Amino acid sequence: MSPERSAGREFLRHTLATLAYRGGKAVRKVPAGFGDFRIGPKSRTPAEILAHIGDLLDWALWLAKGEHIWKPTPPKTWAADVKRFHAALTKLDRYLASSKPLGFPPGQIFQGAIADALTHVGQIAMLRRLAGSPVKGENYFRATIEIGRVGADQPSPVREF
Repeated sequence: MSPERSAGREFLRHTLATLAYRGGKAVRKVPAGFGDFRIGPKSRTPAEILAHIGDLLDWALWLAKGEHIWKPTPPKTWAADVKRFHAALTKLDRYLASSKPLGFPPGQIFQGAIADALTHVGQIAMLRRLAGSPVKGENYFRATIEIGRVGADQPSPVREF
């Protein structure tokens, strides 16, 4: 594997670890009924957004494997979709950590599925605030984010405010 390709994979893996950290913070300890919170008649609920993030991560894995497959899944329970979020991150991270070839360039995988997932994590965080259960702000530059750490077990924040 060329150093350039390896660097792209490692950047993707770091991005996944960042997504796990930030996303995990946004989906943990939500109040009862939060998944159904809706700010407007045509807006997505947090549960719909979380299910969509799972779809995006599944799509990213398909792209990494060289196939362009999109399979939307309706929301399940909040707990089930949080598990799906971390499981999808884990599957994608494991693929990226392997020596298997990437089906599309790392930049394309990032600009499509992964960047979109990051955007949607921000939406969930914003909806938490609007629902009266804000996620504490944090200096994410100081956060302990480790490549390969994509599960629900994330380190404690270094500096929240």
